[in-house]
Amino acid sequence: MDFKTLDAMDVTDKTALIRVDINVPFENGAVSDFTRIDAILPTINDIVAAGGKAVLLAHFGRPKGKVVPEMSLAQVRPALEARLGKPVAFAEDCIGKPAKDAVSAMKPGDVLLLENTRFHPGEEKNDPMMAASLAALGDIYVNDAFSAAHRAHASTEGIARLLPSCAGRLMEAELKALDAALGNPARPVVAVVGGAKVSTKLDLLGNLIEKVDALVIGGGMANTFLAAQGQAVGKSLCEHDLADTARTVMDKARALGCRLILPTDLVVAREFKANAPSEIVTDCPDDAMILDAGPESVAQIVDVFKTSRTLIWNGPLGAFEIEPFDKATNSAAAEAAQLTRDGTLVSVAGGGDTVAALNRAGAAKDFTYISTAGGAFLEWMEGKTLPGVAALEA
Repeated sequence: MDFKTLDAMDVTDKTALIRVDINVPFENGAVSDFTRIDAILPTINDIVAAGGKAVLLAHFGRPKGKVVPEMSLAQVRPALEARLGKPVAFAEDCIGKPAKDAVSAMKPGDVLLLENTRFHPGEEKNDPMMAASLAALGDIYVNDAFSAAHRAHASTEGIARLLPSCAGRLMEAELKALDAALGNPARPVVAVVGGAKVSTKLDLLGNLIEKVDALVIGGGMANTFLAAQGQAVGKSLCEHDLADTARTVMDKARALGCRLILPTDLVVAREFKANAPSEIVTDCPDDAMILDAGPESVAQIVDVFKTSRTLIWNGPLGAFEIEPFDKATNSAAAEAAQLTRDGTLVSVAGGGDTVAALNRAGAAKDFTYISTAGGAFLEWMEGKTLPGVAALEA
């Protein structure tokens, strides 16, 4: 990937328009998770330290081109100030007179947050006039929102065509980690793909089979592959209508020399609830459901990890939200974390459920890189072009 970084830009006395993702969760009127705010601090701090003016462009929620007071970014401002440790000015619009006046009032080292870009219909339509109105506010554009890079919006793609542009620190780290995982990885490469349904990850499976040496399939989607092989899955979540598709995926893997790894022993229960009575079987009884991979399956997965140099992880191996059906995910994640600490494995993971599962397992902190993106991470794994990244490369 060929893109400029912040190091290649002179930001002294310049107004830097920084696209960030601060679409953060709220509880009882306050930010409940600061992960996304903390992730953008290095970029803001570097620009401010160099004597630049940091102007933040962001969306919040899904207002669909209308002003929705409950989705104002003003409510995120206190958390931003607290984490930055300095005042953050706020403009009641992201374009027009309010934005221009707020930018004009800035001094080097100041930080300004503009109102929700999605209050304007031109944002999601990538309207050239919207992009031009944003670009008119600054001297350079810095994209630090990989999580929004799969959207061709005015503040992610259109503006990058109009100003000298670069990747922020978070975007830079993300792109380098992803390139190390799939673009130019150390081999052998193993991918773990879990989740509920095969239908949501067909593009992902098709792309990974062509690029990895081994592919571990877990979670509910593994049941579809087991059923396609003629194995009983009882009352398990299973897309029986995709049996032919599953067989096509398995045939493609064989043809390309990609080792496809499915559970060989299963943890089953009659109820989907925490601490439900469970047993380990090789064939699922008709009145039971598969809720996790068994210990033999985990041992097989761990063996693959030990002989691999790169790991890409998207999706849990079982119903990780409830005990005891989190054991396979926790055990495999712990081993991946240990191998990463030992320096023998480069481990990259992403996706909402994945991050939650790895955090729950206590393994996330030891992975080489945990992507903050959801849809963008998945589309990258699917081999799709991300407009926000392509604009930076251009």
